[in-house]
Amino acid sequence: MKRRVVVTGLGALTPLGNSLEESWAGAIAGKSGITAITRFDANGFASRIAGEIKNFDPAQYVDKKEVRRYDNFAIYALAAAQMLMQDAALTITPDIARRVGVLIGTGMGGIQSLEDEVNVLHQAGPHKVSPFAVPAIVPNLGSGHVSIRFGAKGPINCSVTACASGTTAIGDAYRTILYGDADAMITGGVEAPVTPLGIAGFCAMRALSTRNDEPERASRPFDRGRNGFVLAEGCGLLMLEELSFALARGAKIYAEIIGYGCTSDAFHMAQPPAGHEGAGRSMQAAIADAGLEPADIDYINAHGTSTPLNDLYEAQAIKDLFGEHAARLIVSSTKSMTGHMLGATGAVEAIFSIKALQEGIIPPTINLDDPDDGCDLDFVPNAARKQMINTAMSNSFGFGGVNAVVIFKKYQP
Repeated sequence: MKRRVVVTGLGALTPLGNSLEESWAGAIAGKSGITAITRFDANGFASRIAGEIKNFDPAQYVDKKEVRRYDNFAIYALAAAQMLMQDAALTITPDIARRVGVLIGTGMGGIQSLEDEVNVLHQAGPHKVSPFAVPAIVPNLGSGHVSIRFGAKGPINCSVTACASGTTAIGDAYRTILYGDADAMITGGVEAPVTPLGIAGFCAMRALSTRNDEPERASRPFDRGRNGFVLAEGCGLLMLEELSFALARGAKIYAEIIGYGCTSDAFHMAQPPAGHEGAGRSMQAAIADAGLEPADIDYINAHGTSTPLNDLYEAQAIKDLFGEHAARLIVSSTKSMTGHMLGATGAVEAIFSIKALQEGIIPPTINLDDPDDGCDLDFVPNAARKQMINTAMSNSFGFGGVNAVVIFKKYQP
């Protein structure tokens, strides 16, 4: 019999707020977390806006020495993990430590630390490079620091699949429990890419919105006026547990994860193919894994980046797969509010999908004033909607042609 896997804890740090509660409240209020960049002087950059984490005090989560030695992405992971562990009410004692694992994805790892140490190398020479440079940069240290902090000695890994990293992490953590290799997994995604190199690199690709005079209106998925995504930072973490393990300790249960699909476009390093059949195949794979039919899906948290091709092709892929049911589907893109958090975005969107299941409130797609041709689904424009749902799908598509989809449903004993 297939093991059942449930979600028993959530932790979030996003441009909408420094907690799960603040982030969800911002999402259902239709609030934008996009502002002018404050992390560095962005004058001279084509895009000067981002979804930054605001008023965050790292000293609440790490000591002064760690603030100096760790990249922001690792600090964000530790902060969200502390919130997660409190929410899940799970203490990892020696008797269960080997059955609790960590799998946190990130697309870029410690990019700010990389920039800083390259500057040191060029300006002061190799002998001045910090001995903490490499541990600050490598992507798996998000998982590593969380494992060390909380004593999780089970399977550990790091998913690095660009914009799909958070979703592939959740999917692989889910399967780790299904396969019997762990009873609980701390999983999700984290990213801290709002740096000069991060912004400049995406600007060079002409991928970012240049609506600098109206930051809060710049991320506008499926709208005719969209002109690129807005880079953002954040972290979203979930506690996944095998059902009997969760019940035995009296854990609260948010939802059940029931399906995961992952495919490759095998087409282009950054661009989806017309119609995006790979996205359709990943959605179909997740639906099959869940033992469902397309008509059983109630809500999709879309990848919806606010780029011309992605939004159009994702809408087309949904219509191709779901057929007549597409007209009844509820679809929204919360990137309209958070911006694109790269490796963190799939995990945060999974959390928003779970909260929609739990509370019967669908977060909106804000800034959707004039839907583009072909973008003709029910995108919940501009205001949240009260509606009970039983199943929720979360889509993430990334550079390299990776497509990843997870499906959650309301928990029923």
